[in-house]
Amino acid sequence: MKRLSVSLKFALAAPIALALAACSGDTDETVVAEGEAGETIAAPDGTSWEETVTISEQDGYILGNPDAPIKLVEYASHTCGGCAGFAATAKPSIKEYVATGMVSFEQRNLVRDPIDLTIATLVRCGPKENMQTLSDMAWGELQQTFANVNANGAAYEAAGRMPLEQRFVGIAQAAGLIDFFAARGISADQQRACLSDTAKIESIANNSSAQAQELGINSTPTFILNGEKVNTISWQSLEPMLQRAGARTE
Repeated sequence: MKRLSVSLKFALAAPIALALAACSGDTDETVVAEGEAGETIAAPDGTSWEETVTISEQDGYILGNPDAPIKLVEYASHTCGGCAGFAATAKPSIKEYVATGMVSFEQRNLVRDPIDLTIATLVRCGPKENMQTLSDMAWGELQQTFANVNANGAAYEAAGRMPLEQRFVGIAQAAGLIDFFAARGISADQQRACLSDTAKIESIANNSSAQAQELGINSTPTFILNGEKVNTISWQSLEPMLQRAGARTE
């Protein structure tokens, strides 16, 4: 039997109730170094920065120019209501900044619970260009996902006792995720293959744990702007920080 890493054990040990817990509530303002407004950086011919995705050394998914001078990173959980709210309210504006080539937006995982880890695996199951879009769709469905898990609690609990290579398929079925992602271009068979890839799942969990410890991240969403952690979860206060760093949409 495959032995579990400590970080994967932690991710699997979290109860259903964790999915309903509040996310970060820290809203203190952070001083961001000011920068001059930069010139727009053109994407390579035939491409656009809004459709350019690169996987970082930290296993995050970078939207936009990977060499952009202004780098915004979000550590997010797929069972975090605050992350869902940020995706709904901020992503359209962020894409406008990304389009200039001056700003990149990187999404990294901070895994909180088994449902989070299951969704984190599924959004990576298709082409890398779809990861953030699928994440945003999953956040939009978050309340229904919670309702499915609560309605199928016995199936969810039974999935937690399955062998590791079957466990996440069971969780996805109990949460209604197989049908949800199948309707968005990832077949049920493809999902089952991804959810049976225990090495990949363990990698997601281990990266989350190691980076959380290294950077002192213990809540979601947490944002890092040009290497500095900022104490806000609000786009209303995060956008002025981007602008002070030199970001513009025109």
